[in-house]
Amino acid sequence: MTTAREIMTGGAECVGENETLAAAAKKMQEFDVGSLPICGDDQRLKGMITDRDIVIKCIAAGGDPRSVKAGELAQGKPVTIGADDSIDEAVETMKSHKVRRLPVIDGHNLIGMISQGDIARNYPEDRVGELVEFISS
Repeated sequence: MTTAREIMTGGAECVGENETLAAAAKKMQEFDVGSLPICGDDQRLKGMITDRDIVIKCIAAGGDPRSVKAGELAQGKPVTIGADDSIDEAVETMKSHKVRRLPVIDGHNLIGMISQGDIARNYPEDRVGELVEFISS
């Protein structure tokens, strides 16, 4: 059984819940990513933030990304996958929540991220299209 830990991209960079959206955008630029986990001072995952969230929920709504905190956009309990959960469970979680990326948690610690690309490289070819189609619909 292939696990999330085996296929994830390790070393996920967080934006702190008290950091501004401008700081989050800078990190996204630096790491060439479109989303980041939001971590609290307790190092626990508080949510995810995307470049689209910054544009739609802040800038387009008249907010100032230099003063709005990342934690203000964290909503509800983040969707995650356990490090030792199977790739099939990761796929089912992505499908049921219609997400393209999953934070990988070991205990309460964020240890990596799984993306559609990670799945595609490690999943039977005939099932990858089904995942992408389902999430994208």
